[in-house]
Amino acid sequence: MLQSPTKNVVRLILIGFGSVHQHFARILLDKAPLLRRRYARDLLVVGVGDSGGAVYQTEGLDLATLLAHKQAGNSVCTLPHGVAMADALSLARSGDYDLLLEASPVNLNDGEPALGCVRSALARGRSAVLANKAPLVLDYEALHDLAQRNQAKLAFSATVCGGLPVVNVGERDLVGATIHKIEGIFNSTTNYILSRMATGEDYESALAEAQRRGLAETDPSLDVDGWDTANKLVIIANAVLGASTTLADVTVEGISGVGSKQLAGAKANGRRIKLVATAEQQGERYRFAVRPRQVPADSFLGGVVDWQMGIVFHTDIYEEISMKVDERDPTATAAAMLRDVITLTR
Repeated sequence: MLQSPTKNVVRLILIGFGSVHQHFARILLDKAPLLRRRYARDLLVVGVGDSGGAVYQTEGLDLATLLAHKQAGNSVCTLPHGVAMADALSLARSGDYDLLLEASPVNLNDGEPALGCVRSALARGRSAVLANKAPLVLDYEALHDLAQRNQAKLAFSATVCGGLPVVNVGERDLVGATIHKIEGIFNSTTNYILSRMATGEDYESALAEAQRRGLAETDPSLDVDGWDTANKLVIIANAVLGASTTLADVTVEGISGVGSKQLAGAKANGRRIKLVATAEQQGERYRFAVRPRQVPADSFLGGVVDWQMGIVFHTDIYEEISMKVDERDPTATAAAMLRDVITLTR
């Protein structure tokens, strides 16, 4: 049963209803009393779109029913007691909502359907929360301009390292700093694969476990070829470093060339091979790269193992700041979307 909302209702539509948004729905079911008590917010999901279509219900969708319906293998558009729509874009264009949440599969070719849905929301003065990196990678500046023109907002802390507040720390907490260098391990799938291969496990079984947990991208080549890490580096470059950056500015090498022999050789020398993203200041500009790198096993990056992701900010006035997260399923990414929703509606 839907609970009676408070006067501070925030109406949400969810674009994409895969692992991240299903975890988001479960968080809302669990945390609704806390959100109502602590933040005086009643988050009401009024619409959901997936690859088969969309559904809209002004009074709000029953999340438990929605989850059961989806897990039975059905498209959301066949959910009873809702208005079916042709696709997610129709929902973004015509639904009555306050915030659009985007977590559909990453599409770096044209960004769709995510890019069209986000543009439609911002053009209508609705703010957007993104877990999908593609719109920001393909159209960062134009989306922010569109949001500003229509008095809307964009939040996307979930796009970089899930629950780790990389974007928030970089934008909010390093005020006045010159960031000389950023180093990070931004992809838990490749980090897990490399960690397991170093113990003798084969590549295929390690990747299969990442996919089973819902952490590997729908297209795993985005992970293992380094593009997911590069996407996150581009977002950090634009949001934190203020560098107008695209994927074309990043040198990218994945982990396909890393085998058991290289991993064993690194281990014998007290080192570990990691897929490391780097932004390094050179004069007034930055140089960006993603590549496998040997790091000392006893260093911070060397200690980012298995499902963990981590980052090191090298700054002038804050010196060196490092942090990491151990993210074993999409819960923390979904929680980061909730964090952005609450932040935008305060």
